[in-house]
Amino acid sequence: MSWFSAPLTSQRWVYALGALVTVTAVPLHAQNAGKRAVKTDDPNAPTVARAEEITGRPDREVTLTRDAELVKGKTRMTADTVCYNAVEDQVDAKGHVNMWRFGDRYKGDALQLQLDSGKGWVLHPEYRMELNNAQGKANRIDFIDEDVAVVAAGTYSTCEGPNPDWYLKADTLRLDSGRDVGTAGKTIIYFKGVPIIGTPAMSFSLSGARRSGWLPPVPGVSSKGGAELLLPYYFNLAPNRDLTLFPRLIATRGLQMGATARYIGETGAGPYSGETHAEVLMHDRVTNSDRWLLHSLHSQALAPGWSYGWNVHAASDDEYPSDFSKSVAGSAERQLLRELRSDYGTQYWSLAARVQRYQVLQDPAAALDPSVAVARPYDRLPQINFHAGRYDVGGFDWATDAELTRFSHPTFTRGNRAVFAPQVAYPFVRPGYFITPKLMLNASKYDLDGTAANPGAATTSLTRVLPTFSLDSGMVFERDSKLFGHAVTQTLEPRLFYVRTPYKDQSQFPNFDSAEAGFSFAQLFTENRFIGADRIADANQVTAALVSRYIESNGAERLRLALGQRFYFSQQRVQLDPTVPLNQSRSDVLLAASGRVAENWSFDSAIQYNASARSVFSSNYGVQWLAGAKKVLNAEYRYQRDSFKNIDVSSQWPLSERWFGVGRVSYSARDRKLLESLVGLEYKADCWVFRAGAQRFVTAAQRTSSSTFVSLELNGLATNIGPGNALETLSKSIPGYSRVNK
Repeated sequence: MSWFSAPLTSQRWVYALGALVTVTAVPLHAQNAGKRAVKTDDPNAPTVARAEEITGRPDREVTLTRDAELVKGKTRMTADTVCYNAVEDQVDAKGHVNMWRFGDRYKGDALQLQLDSGKGWVLHPEYRMELNNAQGKANRIDFIDEDVAVVAAGTYSTCEGPNPDWYLKADTLRLDSGRDVGTAGKTIIYFKGVPIIGTPAMSFSLSGARRSGWLPPVPGVSSKGGAELLLPYYFNLAPNRDLTLFPRLIATRGLQMGATARYIGETGAGPYSGETHAEVLMHDRVTNSDRWLLHSLHSQALAPGWSYGWNVHAASDDEYPSDFSKSVAGSAERQLLRELRSDYGTQYWSLAARVQRYQVLQDPAAALDPSVAVARPYDRLPQINFHAGRYDVGGFDWATDAELTRFSHPTFTRGNRAVFAPQVAYPFVRPGYFITPKLMLNASKYDLDGTAANPGAATTSLTRVLPTFSLDSGMVFERDSKLFGHAVTQTLEPRLFYVRTPYKDQSQFPNFDSAEAGFSFAQLFTENRFIGADRIADANQVTAALVSRYIESNGAERLRLALGQRFYFSQQRVQLDPTVPLNQSRSDVLLAASGRVAENWSFDSAIQYNASARSVFSSNYGVQWLAGAKKVLNAEYRYQRDSFKNIDVSSQWPLSERWFGVGRVSYSARDRKLLESLVGLEYKADCWVFRAGAQRFVTAAQRTSSSTFVSLELNGLATNIGPGNALETLSKSIPGYSRVNK
């Protein structure tokens, strides 16, 4: 015998083997009043029940027996026995209970659930969440509403299988999918069956998004501090603000506390952003002193066109970079800038004001070898810069720069400098060629008032006015060509650049901020071979250059070849060091080549060649091979005569399906010593990543630092964030490095 379904509202109901009943329940809107749930269901959806046997009254209570199934909206359950109360819209199920709810699945012995509100419980469940494929077991789960479930005496893991590689076990575990956060109390984290972390409370993101909570601990060993353990905690304060605390236990030194705060946002005046990092070690047991470090950056708009900011760096002592830095770049940072600035700009002019001071951290070897001492720059107290300019005003381009600076130094001559530098150019730009004559003027005035040791010295005034004329010209030829079998457009771009500046004796002028500009293609086409305003080079010279580019049809530059040299028509007489004679008729030759010769091969190279001596003054060659996902090989050679000869090789490469090797070697062939070395291994499992490695690098002229690191990243529970972790070490050391769990 077979029967058809009938709605309760018709007051007709039947029960028999194989029966199918459609039940429409009255929703309890009062229980949902004011509730805002991420998971939503249709409150008017029909309740569909199936079973081998159905008994009861459809308008009040229905009992489903044997292969019972009940479906309403996005909730479906099966069990040996299901009792549905139509008035309360509540389900009670017993025996082999299975429930699918908004993509999540629960298996248990018994269940009670109000279908309209989502409240209920399940006993001895196993569960799996759709959001991040998380799973676990528990004594009981209480459903607070459609978004929140509280797991009692349960486990949680994002690993597949009945025996996950890692899981956490907590007395209470609150899973809030609406807020995307899990909160656990009295938690122990197990890895491969071994407890590795215990904590009274923790929180984590259910989807892997930013959430407050503990990050993976980073154990390690350093030659400067012995065994170390970093325990970072991340605070997700707001979508545009966060804070990370870095407690670091250093065996031989003590407990170091670190913090990094980041923020970004916008006010009615405009955007603002900043980042501050601080480290404090109270009573270093090695030095018997308090040690600290501070880095702070901030930028903010005050009004349209008007902004201010600061850039502050400070440390407690000279040896802080040597003792605590985790990279060559960090240990080399010894001129610590402290700057406060404000800028105002419009379409055609801008005004900037700043004050700058420096803290200099001396190399520990400077006491025995003054040649390695770190020079202290001049302080600017203050500096005011003005710039105005417009393009194509009746065909002319014009600009004016002005500067007023007070320079201060604890040892050298102090004073004020005023600079006024207008310029005007008239570019002739036509298809295939351009000619740009330019006229510049540099007017400077110095008021010098002695040194800190002799502040009462009489004020000395110096002035300098120098004109400069330059003529820049070039042509562009194009033709269709082929490069490695690809159709490209090849260009040939000859360029001539002439500069004339008369000579003026500047040996009596101080040197506040000038230096020789590095010789490069960019510097070849500048009027002054010095950077800074204290020296204006005399010039009667022409630069000749030839560039050829290979451009694909989509506009991408595939290859660039360049050749350039400067020719002097008169002797260069203005020097920073007048004791060094300079008498030459031409500069070194610059040659450069760079490009992407294949889809996975790119290179960059440059040579500075002295034709008179028939020798190379400097050169660098670099190549990168991206062989595939997580396959990168970098090699670079850098040389400068009487200075350095360095070889740098780095790579990330898969050793097997799950093992990856990473490494870097930076070697000084001139000094025959390693500058930096790194070797590491990474293992990628389905739900965790293990990293381990060792690093050694130079921290000072005669000192090195060695350290090891170990990192275990549990997918879905925490990620590596912040300074000092293994992931940051690898990504900064190896160009092209990719995370293995991406």
